[in-house]
Amino acid sequence: MDQQPTQTTVYIGLNDSETGVQKFESQKYVSVLKNVCRMYKVAFSIQEIKGGYFHEDGRYTEENSLKLTLVDVPEQTVTELAKDLCAFFHQESVMVTFAPTKVVFIKETI
Repeated sequence: MDQQPTQTTVYIGLNDSETGVQKFESQKYVSVLKNVCRMYKVAFSIQEIKGGYFHEDGRYTEENSLKLTLVDVPEQTVTELAKDLCAFFHQESVMVTFAPTKVVFIKETI
């Protein structure tokens, strides 16, 4: 039986975990994220979004975030990638969600 592919979403905040402010323009973070995905040899899509987050100490922060979507990437690879992003972007943590998905490639020519 074929295993159903998984869609993984990694949410990365852009505020520095210690200062609480975004140190660089969002495009610089996008560039780093693209390079990390190339290094891991994973296909990806990126969206810039706004998010809110409760820190471990209870403080609430709203910040610019990046939403990284991956399809059918092994969980171990996702975990390693997420750890790198957490460290590179100096985050308290990054959030990862996993969901079953269906993938269909549509082709057409005229």
